Formats: sequence, structure tokens, C-alpha cells
Amino acid sequence: MKRVSIKDIARIAGVSVATVSYVLNKKEGNRISEATKEKILEVAETINYTPNKMAKSLKTSKSRLIGLILADISNDFYSTIARNIENEAMKLGYTLLIGSSDENPEKFKKLIELFSEQQVDGMIVAPVVHSETILEKLIKEEYPVVTIDRYLNNLDIPGIMINNREISEQICEFLVSKNFEEIIYIGYDTELPHLLDREKGFDKCMTSSGIPCEKILVGLENITLEVQNGIEKVIKTRSRKRALYFSSNKLAVAGLGYLIKHSINVPNDISVIAFDETEAYTLFQTEITYVKQPLEEMAAEAVKILDNQINNYIPSGKKVIFPAKLIEKKSVQ
Repeated sequence: MKRVSIKDIARIAGVSVATVSYVLNKKEGNRISEATKEKILEVAETINYTPNKMAKSLKTSKSRLIGLILADISNDFYSTIARNIENEAMKLGYTLLIGSSDENPEKFKKLIELFSEQQVDGMIVAPVVHSETILEKLIKEEYPVVTIDRYLNNLDIPGIMINNREISEQICEFLVSKNFEEIIYIGYDTELPHLLDREKGFDKCMTSSGIPCEKILVGLENITLEVQNGIEKVIKTRSRKRALYFSSNKLAVAGLGYLIKHSINVPNDISVIAFDETEAYTLFQTEITYVKQPLEEMAAEAVKILDNQINNYIPSGKKVIFPAKLIEKKSVQ
């Protein structure tokens, strides 16, 4: 016979997995109605999954599990974040469960439901577009959750991020100081606020500089092809002194592949600057100028805030903003 799970209870009762988990663990706070609690317990008893049968394990109240949902675990940026969060979590006695949403809101939702079913004590997440509804449910249920790297507008969740707009403006000011005749921004066509902040920083600086500029905005489906096609369109001659500003390491790797393929020398023919580190840069003959994010500090703060929420839940939308740093190498001259 198939083992009854809290997902079964949630389906029959018509509530979320997180709500069932919180009721059975007696951590639901005062936001879940008495009628809903009674319905959940009634369903649990009917299908032989009662609080009494779970009493022994529930008395511990904590699973010592944390869920981590990232956008793309294969990306060096997120794999480094995951490793640092795991290290910090282990110091506090937590085990980490990791999932990758692949920028898909439905997959993001399913991972939250899965982790809720596993009765994780809390979650650290990198939100995707259109994930507000599932995160709002967690807030209403007083479920400990912290965002990292990203944030969503009008959503009161504590979060960890960098000063995206300010560092992007600083990058452009650095490029402007080099007297380029044209500066080209390569970014994503997206609704994610933290990436829009980078674009806004670029726009603000370039508007005041008076230097000609171009923007290449790509989707998430065919990143390499769109980046390379975009670069090919804007680089029609090599006579101008140009700089490429990639707003992520994934975009940078795609763009560097195009430059290698067409024998475009960096920095003699064109200068390059990029967000974030990646081991792929080491394969390029020129050291790449990049933006370094304080990932260890960000991970430590995320785990610290989540642990505090787990042990003493207090509704909070506090954002902790860390300063990123421009690391100058040989790819800009």
C-alpha cells in the first residue's frame, strides 16, 4: 500500500502542503483559521495519518533541514552560493536540500511544495518571475523564508543582495573614464528587479556621459545564439574604440566565445567587463575585468537570518545589501 503523505492531506483538504506541515507540526501561528486546522486534522485521521501517529517525531518540532532553491545550480555563481550556504548551515546543525528552478515559476512552486512536504524548517530562495503568489502564501503561513541574490517588488520577505544599480553605474563611470567611443550593454530581457537595477545603473550613467551606447537584451531560451547575433550586429567595423559590458557571467562566456571565433582581440580590438566570476574566464587568454560579489558574507547572513526566523519568527521585509567590488584586470584598456 502506498504510504500516505502530507501532500495527500493537502490535496484532499484543498490547502497548501506548507499549511498542512505547519498544522501537524503545531507551528502554524495565528494566521490559519480554526476551521482549516480542524479540516486538516480530520483528513489526516481519516486517511490514517494522524497527529497521534506522528507525535513522537513532532515533539522535536524541528527537522534541522533547510531548503535552498537557486535559479541554475550549474552556474558557477549559484554553485558557489550553495557551497557557502551549506557550510554555514552545517555550523548550526542544519542539513541542506538543494533544488534548481531553471527560471521556471512552475518548477519553483513545485520545489517549494516538495520542501514543505519534507518539513524543512525554512527556505532560502532565489525568486523567479511570477513567483509572488507562492511566496505570499509562505508569508501568510509565517513560514521562515529568506531571498538571496534577488528580490521581488512589493513582497515583504527578508533578503540578501548586492548594490546592483550602484555598482552598475560605477562600472559605466569606469568605462567612461577610459574614453571609449561606444559602450555596449549586454543584458537580459527580463522582469527581475535586480537585473533591471543593473540596466538602470547603465542607463543613468550613459545618459549623463553623452557617449554613444547600444543595448543587447536577450531571452533565456537561446542565450548564446542571441548574444552572438547581437554582438555581430553592433560591431560592424573595428575602427571605433568600443567596450562590451556583460551583466552576467553566463552572457560574458557566450560573448567571449564569439570574440574567440572571429579572432577579435581583447583588449586591443575591444574591451570587456563582466558581472561575477566563473572558471570559464581562465580559458580566455586575457584576464577578464569583473564584478566580485561577497558570496561568503551573503551566505552567512542568509543562514543567520533564516535561523533567527526559525527559532523566533518575526514578520520582516528587511533587506541586507552588500557592496560589490570591481576587480580590474587586463581586458579593459
